[in-house]
Order: sequence, then structure tokens, then C-alpha cells
Amino acid sequence: MSQAMTLPASPMDQFFAGARACVPVAISVAAYGLVWGVLARGAGLSPLEVVMMSGLVFAGSAQFVALDLWTATPASLPIGPLVLAALIVNLRYLLLTATLRPLYPPGRLGFRALGMYLVTDENWAMTAAAMARGGGSVAFLMGGGVLAWLSWMSTNLVGYGLGSAIDDPARWGLDFAFTATFLALLLGMWKGRGDIVPWLVAALAAILTARWVEGSWHILVGGLAGSLAGAVVEMRKHVHKS
Repeated sequence: MSQAMTLPASPMDQFFAGARACVPVAISVAAYGLVWGVLARGAGLSPLEVVMMSGLVFAGSAQFVALDLWTATPASLPIGPLVLAALIVNLRYLLLTATLRPLYPPGRLGFRALGMYLVTDENWAMTAAAMARGGGSVAFLMGGGVLAWLSWMSTNLVGYGLGSAIDDPARWGLDFAFTATFLALLLGMWKGRGDIVPWLVAALAAILTARWVEGSWHILVGGLAGSLAGAVVEMRKHVHKS
């Protein structure tokens, strides 16, 4: 953590400082990366599809959502709901990455956009903490992101290979990984009692949709309802303050 507070002068040294700071993160990423790989094989993904999804998407929560919606028949794959679900799950990155703007010089929009690909919740948090102490850099951010990406990619493939030896993921409790991942995300995103209303609205909307509508539409309906409720709550707060 001290490395995040006082960064070396060389960009390469900053890069490796960020990677070292994210070693514990890479270990946790590896744990659920293995699970995702096992579940991906069970869902019928090919090795190429695993490489393409993990390499291009690089968003654990969105990829768990994708597995829940995935079908073995390409013609019946719900592309629209899948894309919308991933968008809703990852909307938080619009706010997270916006806070990193001070690290980038004016212009070079393409470079900024490419860099945001490697932003995760964890390396963003470490970089934001370093910025609050007067440090932080793009190289530090990228160092943690690259390490997390390598951990995610490699363990996905290892998990996919292990999946051949696990005929029934439910027997090992791996089918609960999707739920456990989102419970962990929710706990990390909890900011206080103000979150109760949107969370309850999202849960109720998802439960009712799952009860009355076939398929995985409950994910989309719950996400949209919760987001709308959260926006209404925030608007009411601003109105009362003004």
C-alpha cells in the first residue's frame, strides 16, 4: 500500500508497483475465474468462445450473467437480452472511470478509451486511494489491470479444462457461483440505508418477472427497475437539499 502512496518516478516502475499492489486481487480473481471456466464448459461454450469472451469482455459479473442466458443453440441465443444485461451490470463503470479523468492529459480520447478496458473495481479502488493521497498514475492503474486480466484469462482456461472432470457442477455447489458473485458485489456496493429502496424494488421486480415470464427476463427487469428507483431516490434527495 505504501507503493500506492509514493510512486516511483519511472512509468515502468509505477506499472510494476500497481501490479504488486494488486497481487491479492489477482488471487481472488483466480478463485472465481476457475469457477467461471468450469461453468462455461457446462454451458456449452467452446474453447475459442471462452478465449474471445474473456479476452474481449473482461467483466466477471457480466460474464456470469452471460452464462445464465447462454444456450447451446446459436440460433436461439438471446443476443438482445444478453447485451442489455451486460450493459446494466457494467453501468457503474461510467462513474468509476469518470473519476480517473485527472490522470489523463487533455485529448487522446482513443488512448483513454483503450485504457478503460483494463479498469476493474479493485485496481480502480487502489488507484483512487493513491490519487487521494496525492499519487496515482495511469501506469499504476494499468499494472493492476494487466495482472488481473492475466489471472482471469489463465484461470478461465484452466477451469474450462477442469470442467471435463466435473460432470455435475451442482454436486460441488458450483451452480451457486453466479448468485455468490452478485451477493459479493452487492455487499461491496452497499453505501447505507439509501440503497434499501432501489434494492427492494429490483428484487421484487425480478421475483415477479421470474414468476410470470419465462426465460431470463427477470435479470433485465430487475436491473432496470432498480436503476430507475435509484435515480428517483437521488432526484428526491437533490430536491430536498435545494
